[in-house]
Amino acid sequence: MVCTVNVPDDLRYSADHEWVRKEEGRARVGITDYAQDALGDIVFVQMPELGAPVVAGQPLCELESTKSVSDVYSPLDGTVVEVNSELGDQPQRINEDPYGEGWICVIEAASLEGFKSLMGAEEYRKLLEA
Repeated sequence: MVCTVNVPDDLRYSADHEWVRKEEGRARVGITDYAQDALGDIVFVQMPELGAPVVAGQPLCELESTKSVSDVYSPLDGTVVEVNSELGDQPQRINEDPYGEGWICVIEAASLEGFKSLMGAEEYRKLLEA
């Protein structure tokens, strides 16, 4: 299978289909184009709490789509320092612009080591093709 979804080269990726944009020790987090496509139309986002501690691989928030309810997993250990409150009124932004206006939150990373465990774009494309 050839990867036909958008996988920007400048991001890091988790095996659970979250993306991470490193921003000076912080990480802007969302779900990938592949994930939003698999979920279908997103109709509700249960946002993470500001100040909440998060653990890599543990649920960060929940997305409700017309197909199902799915957890979004934290790609890193740290603390939630910002949430995209606009998703409360416009959850479809995740479908429309998963790497831009559809971001979910910003995590203050506990350690920069966590970024090293995430996949680069080429590695993530190979995961999708498998």
